[in-house]
Amino acid sequence: MSAPTRNGDPQRVTTGSNPAPPLTREELGRLVDEGTVDTVVVAFTDVQGRLQGKRIGARFFVDDVIDHGAEGCDYLLAVDVDMDTVEGYAMSSWASGYGDIVMKPDLDTLRLLPWQPGTALVTCDVEWTDGSPVVASPRQILARQLERLAERGLRAYVGTELEFISFDTSYEDAFTRGYRDLTPSNQYNVDYSLLGTARIEPLLRDIRNSMAGAGMYVEGAKGECNLGQHEITFKYDEAMRTCDNHSLYKNGTKEIAAEHGKAITFMAKYDAAEGSSCHVHLSFRGADGSMAMAGDEEHGFSELMHAFLGGQLASIEDFTYFFAPNINSYKRFVEGSFAPTAVAWGFDNRSCAFRVVGSGESLRVECRVGGADLNPYLAVAALIAAGIRGIDEKMALPPVTDGNAYAGDADRLPTTLRDAREKLANSAFAREAFGDEVIDHYLNAADVEIRQFDSAITDWERVRGFERL
Repeated sequence: MSAPTRNGDPQRVTTGSNPAPPLTREELGRLVDEGTVDTVVVAFTDVQGRLQGKRIGARFFVDDVIDHGAEGCDYLLAVDVDMDTVEGYAMSSWASGYGDIVMKPDLDTLRLLPWQPGTALVTCDVEWTDGSPVVASPRQILARQLERLAERGLRAYVGTELEFISFDTSYEDAFTRGYRDLTPSNQYNVDYSLLGTARIEPLLRDIRNSMAGAGMYVEGAKGECNLGQHEITFKYDEAMRTCDNHSLYKNGTKEIAAEHGKAITFMAKYDAAEGSSCHVHLSFRGADGSMAMAGDEEHGFSELMHAFLGGQLASIEDFTYFFAPNINSYKRFVEGSFAPTAVAWGFDNRSCAFRVVGSGESLRVECRVGGADLNPYLAVAALIAAGIRGIDEKMALPPVTDGNAYAGDADRLPTTLRDAREKLANSAFAREAFGDEVIDHYLNAADVEIRQFDSAITDWERVRGFERL
């Protein structure tokens, strides 16, 4: 299938912003035979939520990898942000020799990447060399929770809303400057501003159309409150597909920004102004797609919806780590900043951790706890596990919050990574839902982040103490 070109190379046909249809195994083979595709990226999402993997020669992928997978070192799920080996992980260590894992392609995720000439990508499940699952892999964690949900005759549908800040500098220049004194792409608040977003529309349009070319259904883009802050949203889908798309979007957005000579960040809190969030919209449906959340109970809820939301409120403190996995994540939780601090729910109430929106078939819960730095598979798995807990235990729903949740007396979310880590460590429910192996793996990830921060010397300390102390 020949196509319009990007940088002189053939790409998959898309019509405007229409999502590209799935790329089949047979179509990939034909594109490889034609020479249109020469590279296939095999990718999976690591502990930090980043895409990792390999670029494979397209012919070798079609002839061998497509059925057998590609190997990679098991340390890819047991390193820090700097890719340094660290102690404490049961699955990967010097003692075990840092062996291989297998990236097994999920062909339902096969797609072309319009922003990378001649390139397709497939998302992989991660297995051990004997074919057993690597249970600490984020995608496998979500898959297990979806299995538990299916056992109850339910399916999860999810939409994620991811904010970022764009800067008029390259990533290389930002690195050289120590990420200081960067020029944001907008110099004033552009929340819903058409004039302000037009200033950066060449980048936003390229991202939107490129993601449509990779099979995503783009809803729209808008400016946000912080300088240079923007959001691009996509139509909800089944939970796994949404998380696969989320990970690719986050990676691809950075790659496209680099082509424009810009840099963007998904830090939860870049500066003292508003942080960047990842709001997660979630609803359950019957296995046949039937409506499950709306009903004749109070608030127009079904009995399942009452219990589902009750489970979210009862579990969010134990699961906060999965929405805020870094030291920086907790600096976003500021009262009056549109980031929640209270464990409360309300109708279309942005001061609450859980905001109920929609009605009838569109009735859903928006979790506002997560920052843009979350791992989507882990956050959605936590929401599903909390919903299952509420349904299984027929949990009661606390009273709705009608006013300002920041000023209310509801319990508060953990305020530091250390606090969230302890909540997760002491949660019998979390261990029951995810298993000891998974919980211990991510407790160690939290420990690594905390130890490294505790040993770091910050600019704040130098400014405060270099001369005056």
